[in-house]
Amino acid sequence: MGELYRIAVEKDAPRLQQIVYGAYEQIRELKLSWPAAHADEELIRSNIREHECYVLELDGELAATITLSKGEEVKAITDLPFLKWFAVAPELQSRGVGSKLLSWVEQEVLARRLGAEAVTLATAERHPWLLSMYERKGYERYRAIDFGNGDGTMHLLRKRLQPQLQD
Repeated sequence: MGELYRIAVEKDAPRLQQIVYGAYEQIRELKLSWPAAHADEELIRSNIREHECYVLELDGELAATITLSKGEEVKAITDLPFLKWFAVAPELQSRGVGSKLLSWVEQEVLARRLGAEAVTLATAERHPWLLSMYERKGYERYRAIDFGNGDGTMHLLRKRLQPQLQD
């Protein structure tokens, strides 16, 4: 299977919208107020323009995406890089595709290019499997926050990428 890791471009938006919308079905069912869960094509384009949106292509087809935020979502808590909008095409879920993209971004983009010691991401406590999935991938609960928006407790998770470096 031919794999290509790259930064997304605006012409990827229609397929990325399909991937994100499909992958976030359970988020909508849980009535979590995550912007990605309801993202239309224009919001996807905005995400591509304003952040570093990475994709994994398999045999020339977009299969997964994750975004390195350039926004302020967690800046009041930490200066560590923040990942968001992680999605795998529904037909490819549970095949390790997302793990490949996440690992590539952690190592090639964050650790190697940016020299980041660690990375953060967030998820909802009430999601039935996301917390445990991230913990299996080496993320640790860092901070619990309830924004009062009906989503309940959100967990900011951290993964050390270069344990030899100090905070």
